[in-house]
Amino acid sequence: MTSSPRPAVMREQIDDGSAGQRIDNYLLRMCKGVPKSHIYRILRSGEVRVNGGRIGPTYRLKEGDEVRIPPLRVAQKTSAGAVPAGTPLPVVYEDDAIVVIDKPAGRAVHGGSGISYGVIEQLRVQRPDARMLELAHRLDRETSGLLIISKKRSALRVLHDMQRSSAIEKHYFALVAGKWRNPLQHVKFPLYKYLAADGERRVRVAEEGKPAHSVVRLVERRGEFSLVDVELKTGRTHQIRVHLSHLGFPLAGDDKYGDFALNKRLAGAGLKRMFLHAARLRFAHPLTGEMLDLKAPLAPELIEFMDTLPT
Repeated sequence: MTSSPRPAVMREQIDDGSAGQRIDNYLLRMCKGVPKSHIYRILRSGEVRVNGGRIGPTYRLKEGDEVRIPPLRVAQKTSAGAVPAGTPLPVVYEDDAIVVIDKPAGRAVHGGSGISYGVIEQLRVQRPDARMLELAHRLDRETSGLLIISKKRSALRVLHDMQRSSAIEKHYFALVAGKWRNPLQHVKFPLYKYLAADGERRVRVAEEGKPAHSVVRLVERRGEFSLVDVELKTGRTHQIRVHLSHLGFPLAGDDKYGDFALNKRLAGAGLKRMFLHAARLRFAHPLTGEMLDLKAPLAPELIEFMDTLPT
């Protein structure tokens, strides 16, 4: 570990990207490597000032505020622990408020729980000048496809409101085992989250669960499999995987709720991941109101596997 030399007073002008954020969370983001306890100590002691005055840790920043941050010696990790920049993440849409990427499968959206870094950490390394990059929603690690990242605090607040009111239209492609018959089917089973004996988070259909609504449309059948388009009306954890498995149509390659013997056979045939892809997002731009209709084609490895199936 090394220390950054000659720490100095910082004065930061709050822009739209940070307006509305609590001062404690702002400092934790700005002062990477400074212990949380130290952040709260300098807040309590009055060393942090906003517009020249003392504030508490719950103060919400306003656009135009000037924040004085006292000298801090930031412990920096050596390059061995740094997040690698890696291959640039594919961008589907970007402006000054949001960026939408096509997330690769096998990548967590953020670090934690034994994962050193995720998509959001990598994106921050690739864009060091970005004032803010925050996830507007999430995708499972095994799922590929469209992911919205906010570049402004004002846009993030609106996107979170849109999520709660189901104002973002989300479509996923899923390949399921079995012959799906109905061209259009509404699936409404309540979903209950629990911890399995191994400590992993799981979900099951249960009356005491939260309401969940999926709209399933048949795209095509391929041999013993069916490709379906699933529109999420609610955004419960593992919703698509549990709804379809409950109906007897497990997702190909799903290692939590799928057919494990089938998955082993599919891996030998070339499918080494879960066949679930966030294919389309349709929503009003959080700041301009312009309707965005964004699409991401199936990942190449999924297309290659589909091509091996009989029509």
